[in-house]
Amino acid sequence: MKNYKKLIGLMIIVTFILVAAGCGQEDSNTNDEEGTESVGEAVEYTITGIEAGAGITEATKNALSEYENLSGWEQETSSTAAMITELGEAIDNEEPIIVAGWSPHYKFAQYDLKYLEDPKGVYGEAENINTIARKGLEEDMPGAYTILDRFKWGVEDSEAFLLESLESEFEEVAQQWVDEHQEDVAEWTEGVEQVDGTELEIALAPWDSERAPANILKIVLEQHGFNVTLTTVDPAVMFEAIASGDADASPSAWLPITHSAFYEDYKEDIVDLGPNLEGAKTGLVVPSYMEIDSIEDLKAAE
Repeated sequence: MKNYKKLIGLMIIVTFILVAAGCGQEDSNTNDEEGTESVGEAVEYTITGIEAGAGITEATKNALSEYENLSGWEQETSSTAAMITELGEAIDNEEPIIVAGWSPHYKFAQYDLKYLEDPKGVYGEAENINTIARKGLEEDMPGAYTILDRFKWGVEDSEAFLLESLESEFEEVAQQWVDEHQEDVAEWTEGVEQVDGTELEIALAPWDSERAPANILKIVLEQHGFNVTLTTVDPAVMFEAIASGDADASPSAWLPITHSAFYEDYKEDIVDLGPNLEGAKTGLVVPSYMEIDSIEDLKAAE
């Protein structure tokens, strides 16, 4: 009889533990769901974007259509500067925010950020930034062609440069970078002969991420006697200028996605020297303290 009572007692205790554990698991799941829903509420179901005509703005529009869980969300477009300001203010107050972001960009050197996973691949895979040149440049200016072809650097190099340029002029930061990376420069310029004032025009897209390599190249090329002009233009004009010979080269071709349409239009009339930077990326970006990892973690607006 005593053994029977003990058995009943043990069964009651085990049942209580299992029920408590089940309730705890249910509460945990509920908290997770409430947490992701509260992200949407906290950011007012809004993604902070940049200029209306930017490629990432169009990609984000597509994301809002492709992901059913983003039903009722909106993209707020204004300017890159406004996006960065809002991002900084949110981080200062450790508040949630979701921005349309890209790398290389100094915000990744300035803040602890992460990309949200993009299971549907709306933003595409990581890209390269390629150097393109006009046909005939190798024959006309073999030294310049060699330097342009050999020029390579990394995403972290670029982002550190861009962060430094917030406090100094681009030209000053470029000179400092060249001074501190003489081994790289030596590899790019090995065997290149000096010229005497040969004119060279480099076209570049109107982004700081493109001004950085262009200014580095300008310094290195001028150290070898070229007279370099940097011309900032819209990407469509940039490709057209290289194809027509109005500009000599550009280190600003984002491929295979961002500038794919321009590349297809002009690929027969330009020379693709390949990547000068690998691992460029676009997507939705959040501060690392936010407990979400994927676009699919977000919940539709009610």
